[in-house]
Amino acid sequence: MRDFAKKLLFGFVFLTSLTVFSQATVTGVIVDADLNEPLAGANVVVKGTTDGATTDFDGKFEFTTSEKSGQIVVSYLGFESKVISFTVSGNTVNLGNVTLTPDENQLEGVVVVGSGVIDLAKDRKTPIAVSTIKAAEIQAKIGTADVTQALVNTPSVYVAGQSGGYGDSRMTVRGFQQDNTAFLLNGQPINGMEDGKMYWSNWSGMSDIANVIQIQRGLGSSKLAISSVGGTVNFVTKATEKKQGGFASMGVANSDYFKSTVGYNTGMSKKGWGFSVMMSHWQGDGYNMGTRGEGQNYFISLGYKPSDKHNFNFLLTGAPQYHDQNFTKSISTYLQYGRKYNNNYGYLNGQYLSERTNFYHKPVANLNWDFNINETTQLSTVLYASWGRGGGTGNYGTRLRTADGLVDFDTMYANNLATANGEGSYSNGNYLIRASMNNHAWYGMVTNLKKKINENLSFNAGMDLRTYYGTHYRQVANFLGLNSWTESRNLKGQNDLPTGTIVSNTVTDYGIAKPWEAMFNTVGESQRIDYDYSERISYGGVFGQVEYATEKVSAFFQGSVSEQMHQRFDRYDYLPEYKDAKKVDNFGFNTKGGVAYNITGQHTVFVNAGYYSRQPYHDNIYLNYTNAVNPLTENEKILGLEAGYTFTSSIFTANLNVYRTSWKDRVTTTSTVLTADGTIGTTPVSTGDLIYTTSQNDEQLHTGAEVDFTLKPIKTLSVKGFASVGNWEYRGNAVQRKYNEGLDVLDESKVDIEGGKVGDAAQTTWGLGAKYEIFERFSIDADWRNYDKLYANVSARKENIELPSYDLVDAGISYKMLVGKDKKNSVGFRFNMNNVFNEVYLSELTTANKVQAGDETWNGINVSNAGYFGLGRTWNFSIRYNF
Repeated sequence: MRDFAKKLLFGFVFLTSLTVFSQATVTGVIVDADLNEPLAGANVVVKGTTDGATTDFDGKFEFTTSEKSGQIVVSYLGFESKVISFTVSGNTVNLGNVTLTPDENQLEGVVVVGSGVIDLAKDRKTPIAVSTIKAAEIQAKIGTADVTQALVNTPSVYVAGQSGGYGDSRMTVRGFQQDNTAFLLNGQPINGMEDGKMYWSNWSGMSDIANVIQIQRGLGSSKLAISSVGGTVNFVTKATEKKQGGFASMGVANSDYFKSTVGYNTGMSKKGWGFSVMMSHWQGDGYNMGTRGEGQNYFISLGYKPSDKHNFNFLLTGAPQYHDQNFTKSISTYLQYGRKYNNNYGYLNGQYLSERTNFYHKPVANLNWDFNINETTQLSTVLYASWGRGGGTGNYGTRLRTADGLVDFDTMYANNLATANGEGSYSNGNYLIRASMNNHAWYGMVTNLKKKINENLSFNAGMDLRTYYGTHYRQVANFLGLNSWTESRNLKGQNDLPTGTIVSNTVTDYGIAKPWEAMFNTVGESQRIDYDYSERISYGGVFGQVEYATEKVSAFFQGSVSEQMHQRFDRYDYLPEYKDAKKVDNFGFNTKGGVAYNITGQHTVFVNAGYYSRQPYHDNIYLNYTNAVNPLTENEKILGLEAGYTFTSSIFTANLNVYRTSWKDRVTTTSTVLTADGTIGTTPVSTGDLIYTTSQNDEQLHTGAEVDFTLKPIKTLSVKGFASVGNWEYRGNAVQRKYNEGLDVLDESKVDIEGGKVGDAAQTTWGLGAKYEIFERFSIDADWRNYDKLYANVSARKENIELPSYDLVDAGISYKMLVGKDKKNSVGFRFNMNNVFNEVYLSELTTANKVQAGDETWNGINVSNAGYFGLGRTWNFSIRYNF
């Protein structure tokens, strides 16, 4: 019996040893095929067994299996699963980098260039509050809207202004308007250098060329010294595509909208060359009356990869367009004429004519160079340029209206014809349509050197250089029967005071208010009216970042300093010797830091903080569009704090973020030359004295929490949701001070604004969306959003008015049919319906008139308030052939 026991024990040990020694270790990294970023929480399992693992925060996995060969299944929420065959040779199997492709039908593989310049969240391991929208979703859901529509299902984002017309939308992030949100195109800053604003009509082709849109709320990952108070929005365009092929698409929509697009790419040749091109045309009547529009978009990309060390890509894109505009009106006016009413147009001899047309063409060119110096060092550089030409038309002179409130072009045309010799002027009561032109040339460079010092430590350093020259003037766009227009002005001299030199000029030339014509034709300086000035803005900045990262902990520190230089040149209102304003230089900086802890492969927490000292914009430096320098401007101070938690798994991901952003020392200044003697406060003042008036807010404080999640319980169903709850208020007092030229305080008044609500964006938003694949390549989807705590967009005040809350539901259907030899080509169909239930709602107000006794109201709002009703039910349908 004892011998038998020994044999049994020996046999057990022997079999156990065989089992142990027969096991192999399987390792690898799972990454996103498009962004080349690691995928944490992906499932990796040997088919038919329980052997497997979940990837960690860096996308890595490791497990053991006793299988000698078989198939490994890799799956991740929102991506197509991948099956990999393997055979064990020795005791290890290293699968290397396994790329997963998003399961959206129309997402195309591209070569992403400028990877060291484009500040995507993947470039830093310490997390941020971020949402990424990829090409397939952009193409599917934009329809006739601006590219801002792609961001509506994002926490703390509010999109307004769509009722103004094609391209007139705007967006806020965490309650901060567009001049306080940074927008980047392939790493290139694209906010206006004069005022920080964005004009989406200039970027009407973005939905066609964007490969990825990533919105980083709050501090973000950008290393540049930019205006990212609310957040940073990165547009990453398509580059030269890897594969040969192309597509053609056509779309139709409500309001007689039509769009056609074609694209083709040669693929990358054996010698490393590739070429891609895309062109589109669109036109439509607009949702509201008098908002017609038409435009094109072109995209050309030339790629060259001579070796593994170098990758070049040249890109040229532009979107010439014109669209007629609708402006805010009182609610009572809408109730009288209808919610689609627009009073900016009329008829001339029975033909439609708009008084307000925006027209612009802004070609943008990028040259990207990625240089892999060695395994640990990469240099990325982008040289860019843009040339904007165009403007907006409006009334000039004495305007008349018809009984139904439209512009009475027929009567005004007849009045002009009756003017002696067709010589028009204000004094004669004439009218014409003018165009306010905004032409500019912008050149810049961003370069970034990334060095991996060791396994855990990396370093970035770079430069950001820009120079901008803009010219602004008015010209005649339509004489409406006149032969000329004459006006006079009193030229200014020293200290911006009138000199008594009266000059008069008569113009006979005009410019056509269309984008292509404006691109190549400019009226001479002697043919300009009302104003004519230019500005040069130059900017230089250096930045750096250090990041330390292990499997459990990551930490980073960023810093940047910048110098911004301004000068204004006024050719119209000044004597020649005083046309050049004083040069102004401003220094700014920012610092950011953060730390993250990876509790497990699925749970991560982080804390970030940042401080900005931001230079004032050009339009705040020179007062009232004159050469007078504002001596009272100072840098704005922004302090941002944020913390977050991320959970990832194969079927569910969720993010929780909380934030606190303080914005101080916001100063706006105006100046006035007194026309009579008097007193300000207790100080005597005289005719001709220059008086400065400043308005300063103590603080604007934005706090809030955001949640977003994605769930995929089964392969055919995905569910997304988000919620954001904010409290955006003014703190302290709004202080108004009056100064003389010696900067002595003459008077001061304080207005209590403590607790006043910041307007123009819903402070509470909720959203839920789902996509279900009924059968292979046929799916339906829907999104619901609720907007609450939306206040009027007015200046800082203690009392504001709240707009009624509202809900929107959007829905769509997609189908992709495989065609051609070997079914390699496809035809895709997409139908969208937005605001399915035709909700009637106010999307924004620009006044805050309270309800008084006897006032007429609409849903509790005084009808004297001005604003926009949101768009009603709209639809669009598209078909796309890929080959």
